[in-house]
Amino acid sequence: MGGDFGPPVSVAASEIVLKNHPNLHLQLFGDEQQINPLINSFSDDLKSRVQIKATSEVVLMDDKPSTALRNKKDSSMRRALLSVRDGDTQACVSAGNTGALMALARFTLKMISGIDRPAIITAIPTSNGHTYMLDLGANVDCDADVLFQFGIMGSVLSSATDNLKQPKVGLLNIGEEEIKGNEPVKQAAQRLSECQHINYIGFIEGNDIFSGKCDVVVTDGFTGNNVLKASEGIVRLLAEKLRSVFERNWLNKLVGLLIKPILKSFKQEIDPDQYNGATLVGLKGIVVKSHGGASVKATVHAIEEAIIEVEKNVPQRIAKEVEQFVNSRT
Repeated sequence: MGGDFGPPVSVAASEIVLKNHPNLHLQLFGDEQQINPLINSFSDDLKSRVQIKATSEVVLMDDKPSTALRNKKDSSMRRALLSVRDGDTQACVSAGNTGALMALARFTLKMISGIDRPAIITAIPTSNGHTYMLDLGANVDCDADVLFQFGIMGSVLSSATDNLKQPKVGLLNIGEEEIKGNEPVKQAAQRLSECQHINYIGFIEGNDIFSGKCDVVVTDGFTGNNVLKASEGIVRLLAEKLRSVFERNWLNKLVGLLIKPILKSFKQEIDPDQYNGATLVGLKGIVVKSHGGASVKATVHAIEEAIIEVEKNVPQRIAKEVEQFVNSRT
């Protein structure tokens, strides 16, 4: 029910993913009067693999997390998370209110032992593929322990989803020198360098994020969110500038037509839709946050991310890694 478009997008994406995964079953939580007509166009096979779970409330995009927690106990968001907690489903995907989703997920699913705070992590494009960045806004202020835990969680998720044996983990800083940065960053760097379970490569600067230098970028939520929003703004700026250049005169328009296939390929490589689906790591269950303005294609990617994490047992692997680290220090 969440996001800018609600059921029309989430149901259309569900149909595509069900076709792609014959063993997949979905539960759709929300207003059945809105959902049922959209399901009617599904084939009989697809209908048999969808359950509609009727709810009487919706968490609105401007609702405070406290409102969602205290007053909306039959919301689609809360019920979906409870289904993960109770084992009825293996993952929750939502395009709804991020703050409410984080609060409800932490309340219902609880944290993995040894992890203090959940973090938002997603893949962003680089020159040679992608890198995972966390945190992207869940934790504005982070001490050294929290940043260190982010390093563990990011490493495990990258290893699981990309089949990497030793993902390269970098800590975002204002310089590569050891003397640079604030105290939490310096202390986190020390802890990461001492951990044998993490392939820590040291500090990286902002211009290294998109170079492919590392597989995981660790930072606090304030910085990470700003980096993400700035990168999205740069992509839009480049698209607008290119469009204006090719529309300047007839010769530029001709050149634009000639290189149109190249531009199309470039657009596909940096298309934000294919990177939609940010995971709330650190929880005992899988929760994937889809962008509020996500298209059908983007929503499909968010659901696909949840499927991968179920298949790779990401929360269990994070819990095991954290336990091994704790045991190694005792």
